[in-house]
Amino acid sequence: MTHNERPAHWRIDRQITLGVIVTIALQTAGGLIWAGATGERIRHLEARAEAAAPVSERLARLEEHSVHTRIALERIERRLAGD
Repeated sequence: MTHNERPAHWRIDRQITLGVIVTIALQTAGGLIWAGATGERIRHLEARAEAAAPVSERLARLEEHSVHTRIALERIERRLAGD
């Protein structure tokens, strides 16, 4: 390209067809529906996690009790065996 040649400029036509408007409207509606569904799924998962919190705490306590019970049982078995 020489100094006298100018690069071709982009040109945007001012005429927008009905098809372009409908396409943009449909894509926007689809995006809003997708975002709403995603938000609802997140709310549902948060509610399930909140409901499961007491259960998981209780399970942790039961596991801890089970460890202590196992230690006590091993101690009793050792005493009965005469060690």
